[in-house]
Amino acid sequence: MSGHPYLSSHFPGIGGRIKQDPADFIVEEIPLYPPCGAGEHLYLEIEKQGMTTLELLRRLARAFELRERDLGYAGLKDARARTRQWVSLPGVRLEQLGAFQAPGVRVLRAEYHRNKLRLGHLAGNRFRIRVREVDESAVDTARDVLHVLEQVGVPNFFGAQRYGVLRNSHLIGRALLAGDFAEAARQIIGDPDVIREPRWQQAARCFRDGDPAGTLANLPGSHADERRLVAALQAGRDARAAVLGFPRRKLRLFLSACQSWLFDRLVAMRLASLDLLWPGDLAYLHGKGACFLVEDPAAEQLRAERFEISPSGPLYGAKVRLSGGQAGLLEQSLLDAAGLSLESFRLPDGLTMEGERRPLRVPLGQPDAAYVDGALQLEFSLPRGSYATSVLRELMKTDEENGLDAEAPEAPLG
Repeated sequence: MSGHPYLSSHFPGIGGRIKQDPADFIVEEIPLYPPCGAGEHLYLEIEKQGMTTLELLRRLARAFELRERDLGYAGLKDARARTRQWVSLPGVRLEQLGAFQAPGVRVLRAEYHRNKLRLGHLAGNRFRIRVREVDESAVDTARDVLHVLEQVGVPNFFGAQRYGVLRNSHLIGRALLAGDFAEAARQIIGDPDVIREPRWQQAARCFRDGDPAGTLANLPGSHADERRLVAALQAGRDARAAVLGFPRRKLRLFLSACQSWLFDRLVAMRLASLDLLWPGDLAYLHGKGACFLVEDPAAEQLRAERFEISPSGPLYGAKVRLSGGQAGLLEQSLLDAAGLSLESFRLPDGLTMEGERRPLRVPLGQPDAAYVDGALQLEFSLPRGSYATSVLRELMKTDEENGLDAEAPEAPLG
């Protein structure tokens, strides 16, 4: 999100630092529905820190001799935080829970339910965040900014966490969509002028200079997928085959990053009128997740002011519907400027991205700010699929180096 404007630009940033301790960033899932109390799936509410959701699932699968894919979860949570989330285990009984122990993990509740918990089956998340290295005057500014966000909505940016360590995942995705596999390979190995780790930097320099042997000699062992890509090129495979040999999940992450980058640019372009409907907008119904065409913006604007509906933007894909009118012209121009079309997202080998509509803003629930024990304590809720970093960015107005990129998603969009 670096370089994007602020919705609350008329208020100063409070600065500060976050995530100095896992307890400084507490996230609690808001379930879409409670477990019914009967059924073959055991739902666990788990508090964890220092562990990703995927690692938690691996440990649970081993402990109860289950296949990881049979476990259910509603959302992915960061390791650098204290998080509370629900998971479901098929065929596990309450009396078996004593068999599971892991450092930094506590089971808070256990209830039976009839169905597996599915990704996205949550209403949202509740956050309690401590911002350190700010003085008590930050409370008044924070309350003013939170009031603006509560009235207008939170800009629904994905942010820097979507773009990887080198901030170039979207460029890899764009190269894949454009069919430029040589460029995709260069971006995957990385720009030596951006890379900080010495061996990786040297490997990237060798790759840029057309020296695959030198690249392999310097690439750190942790870069196993990159090593296989370079080895394939060294063995004479073309760039397309070498790049498509990358793990499918990572390729989809790159494609998802390109979707996110285009969406973030659209949010930035409409930031000054984020709460206003345009002719031809596809308005997002917050209660249903569906969209409808806005033919008369003036007639629908009152519903937007009540936060029943919001302007939406595309996560571009082969089947996504674009807006009409002025809104549609902007959406198409973004795609044209990237050198892409909707058909670009129709890819082989299970990589097609169908696309969907996403609201340009989201409601901020129950915001609060107080000065507690020498730090600013923030509390608020957001609907699923949106990020606390968008709220923190408006408050802090600092770069992403102090931890605003720490909510990195672990799974691609569809």
